[in-house]
Amino acid sequence: MLNFMKVPPTTYVLQFKRGKVKREGVGLSFLYSVPTSTIVAIPVASADVPFVFQEATADFQSVTLQGQLTYRVADPKRLATLLDFSVDKRRVYCSDDPRKLPERLVHTMQTLTRAVTQRMLLRDVLVSSDAIVAEVLSKLKTSEAVTTLGIDILGLSLLGIQATPETTRALEADAREALQQRADEAIYARRNAAVEQERLIKESELNTEIAVETKKRQIRETQMAAEIAVEQQRAQLIDHRVENERKDADSRAYVITETLKPLRDLDWKTLMMLGGKGADPKAMIAMAFQEMAGNAQKIGELNISPDLLKSLIASTGK
Repeated sequence: MLNFMKVPPTTYVLQFKRGKVKREGVGLSFLYSVPTSTIVAIPVASADVPFVFQEATADFQSVTLQGQLTYRVADPKRLATLLDFSVDKRRVYCSDDPRKLPERLVHTMQTLTRAVTQRMLLRDVLVSSDAIVAEVLSKLKTSEAVTTLGIDILGLSLLGIQATPETTRALEADAREALQQRADEAIYARRNAAVEQERLIKESELNTEIAVETKKRQIRETQMAAEIAVEQQRAQLIDHRVENERKDADSRAYVITETLKPLRDLDWKTLMMLGGKGADPKAMIAMAFQEMAGNAQKIGELNISPDLLKSLIASTGK
């Protein structure tokens, strides 16, 4: 009984007959004897395997990782020796091995992911998807379980990392508190900045006032120094004037002294007599009577006739 086999270019087919490979390759079409042939069909196109699994973190928190693994069969002949990819005449796989291949890859990836998440805290796991993907992908490509099967890992992506609902709510509450605290700190910072700015303004105003007062004081000191200089000049002028007046008075006194020096030893009576016409008759008569009174003990008797007295009074009345 003959059967016709035609496979697309993304399928690697092997025809075994009597335990030996009769033909192999991708995109083949051929007739084969069903009773004496075994057909192995291995997809070599890239395949996407979605996954969802839970792991524990370093702080004993459960986290769910969801993503997708992309791979392709790089060595179909090696894979054919490890897993059963044989098909019947209806091209239905004879075993469950083709469906187990993605599970094996996901289990290997989960084991590597567990080693990463168990040394990280929950907060770090939730925000480190790129780091987790980079480390797991690097180890998965070189894993013995993958290379032995002849599989080439093309890519790995984590679409979501979620904690349990209770933990998520707690983290959200902590995040809200942290955001509120940062908002409060920002408000305080703005207030402090405003207070600091106001302080700087006040300090600038005070410095301006101090500078103005300093200038005023300097002006007053300058004016005072000018006034002191004027007063000093005035005092010097007064001293010079007093000195000049003193010298002038001394000069006049010297003139008077020298003028009166010849008359210093003369009796006042003589001086009165020297007055000449300028002498006062009344003063002369008074001096005469005073002289007689001073020598009364020497005078025995003094007679003044009325005619003499009248003539004296008449002469003094002129």
